[in-house]
Amino acid sequence: MNSFDQTYHAFLSKILRDGEERPDRTGTGVKSLFSHEMTFDLTQGFPLITTKRVHTPSVIHELLWFISGSTNIAYLKDNNVRIWNEWADNHGNLGPVYGKQWRHWETDQGTVDQLQTVIEQIRSNPYSRRHIVSAWNVSDIPNMALPPCHLLFQFYVSATGYLHCKLFQRSADAFLGVPFNIASYSLLTHMVAQQCQLKPGSFVWSGTDCHIYSNHVDAVKTQLSRSSFSPPTLELLKAESMDAYTAEHIRICDYQHHPTIKAPIAV
Repeated sequence: MNSFDQTYHAFLSKILRDGEERPDRTGTGVKSLFSHEMTFDLTQGFPLITTKRVHTPSVIHELLWFISGSTNIAYLKDNNVRIWNEWADNHGNLGPVYGKQWRHWETDQGTVDQLQTVIEQIRSNPYSRRHIVSAWNVSDIPNMALPPCHLLFQFYVSATGYLHCKLFQRSADAFLGVPFNIASYSLLTHMVAQQCQLKPGSFVWSGTDCHIYSNHVDAVKTQLSRSSFSPPTLELLKAESMDAYTAEHIRICDYQHHPTIKAPIAV
């Protein structure tokens, strides 16, 4: 089994083995584990899970949507991405979710573009310990359709020219959500590294409430019974800026995978 799938399968197995049964906000019920961390070496390929199909167009377009600063699902719908449909209002709005906080965090002095600020900081002061982007804006949470699950990420530049990224996730749907999160932030790390003339190093995923919904258990067991394929690779064409990236800049190559495993989303 390739190391990416092996790491992810160990995570699923640990929740099934050690997780406690708990009620949850959705009323579905979960097996939940407190705190887990996984590291993915981006020099060894792109960490897209192969023991089921991960819908890569959704990963790519959702990340581009975050980067654009948009909080309306029109762009996603135009690109056949449905993952936010259940939370949007009748006009497609979600409130001040990820894109707003990444690119237009409001202050008394105006708005802060956290993502562009971090890129400029990495270029000018690579060894700073403040390369952080937060989506957890306490004053805006009541107006969000869904408070951010992946709420903060931090970059680290090594002395050998590698860019590393660590994500902090408060709530982790281990079966449906986490494979998306791993792929999305690994792609983001590649993009920021390219913009800063660095090499992609590693992506570290850190979750607090790590759970498998009760109606996902059979699907998880099916996935765990499968062997993996070799991981795909990423080809990323250079863009002039973070805002210039389009889906045409991003190509995931040689993605061999097992069939999709369907499971209901808990809203």
